[in-house]
Amino acid sequence: MDRGLVLIENTDLHADLLREAREHALGADADLVLLVTLTEDEFEETQEVLDTIGDVEHTSYTEQDAFKGAMNDAEEVARKVFATDDEVSYEIVPRIAAEKERAETVIEVADEEGADHVFILGRKRSPTGKALFGDLAQFVILNFDGYVTLHTE
Repeated sequence: MDRGLVLIENTDLHADLLREAREHALGADADLVLLVTLTEDEFEETQEVLDTIGDVEHTSYTEQDAFKGAMNDAEEVARKVFATDDEVSYEIVPRIAAEKERAETVIEVADEEGADHVFILGRKRSPTGKALFGDLAQFVILNFDGYVTLHTE
């Protein structure tokens, strides 16, 4: 692994996923890209609320403003995981994507950033062994041209 991409949110499960990616990165002397996605619905809801406030205070809500909150959350998780480790370098990349397009966004960003390994969170399924991990995880596993590590809930 030269460069890994981690789809991240500010949850304990995503912190566990980032710890796993950190171990891989340390072992391979690789760096990480932390991908933060906002859905279009989340962006639009926040924009509507802030536009209402903006009418009163003469301000506006931009894509950059939306990313600040998401990037702060990702930075908080990264600080917890990398608190005692200066050896893993990482950067945070934000994107807005429709919920149905998040999987495609993961692959697009992995390609753009030159990632050869993707780390994603998936849901546990029944013990019957079905190969269904969730739409996003399944799409990435089947369509990414590289290694995929799936960390289940």
